[in-house]
Amino acid sequence: MFRVSAFFALIGALFLVPAANAQRPSYDDGAPVAFLYDMTAGAILFSRNADRRIPPASMAKMMTAHVAFDLIDEGEITLQQNCTVRPETWREWHGPSAGSTMFLSPGEQVSVENLLYGIVTVSGNDASVVLAECISGTETAFAALMNRKAEELGLSNSNFGNATGWPDEGRSYVSARDLARLAAATIRRYPEMYAQFYGRRDFTWGETMGGEPITQPNRNPIMGSVRGADGLKTGHTEEAGYGFTGSAERDGRRLVMVVAGL
Repeated sequence: MFRVSAFFALIGALFLVPAANAQRPSYDDGAPVAFLYDMTAGAILFSRNADRRIPPASMAKMMTAHVAFDLIDEGEITLQQNCTVRPETWREWHGPSAGSTMFLSPGEQVSVENLLYGIVTVSGNDASVVLAECISGTETAFAALMNRKAEELGLSNSNFGNATGWPDEGRSYVSARDLARLAAATIRRYPEMYAQFYGRRDFTWGETMGGEPITQPNRNPIMGSVRGADGLKTGHTEEAGYGFTGSAERDGRRLVMVVAGL
């Protein structure tokens, strides 16, 4: 999808260095924005334009999932709760121009659990909006929840105008540091849900025109390539370029990476 091979190699090399001895390494690939955080040591290992405000693209869905995890943990919603796919939402987020999709159908009843798989595993825009509407009534009201959570987490360079990260004339923006902070908060606060949803290798939902089930792989480019990789989220739009927030844990040590603008 996009080349961040040097950064992957950097992560692999850093896992060979004890956390207490970690030093800031050299990284010369083409990412204009890059950030690498050692959660175990509490150390920033690499930072390039980490506080620059950038379009989130689908990395915004990390906050959509985090808000849902919060509400599940608080008992406000359940994984088994069903949400209805509004025909209007299906029309807006159906077809090639609507980006990544879970392949929902109009009027379909879908559990919160399956919508979260659709959001996290296959980056479904349709799943994100259906869940947002199910929780808050409208996507705009859900975005307000996202922004309250961003303020709570101290994400000082982030604002969310929608649940998908779709371009919205600059209302939605994040920074690499904020994305790493959000990733770390999800991993620390909700380890079981993080493992369940971010660690899934593929997800099957919907059918082809011929009636065959549609199985999509997890979009995470380091899962299976970097040992211990188990999250998080890719993003791509024309305005944002390619971006990725990822994490890996090895022998009790966890790193979080963000690259953007590729």
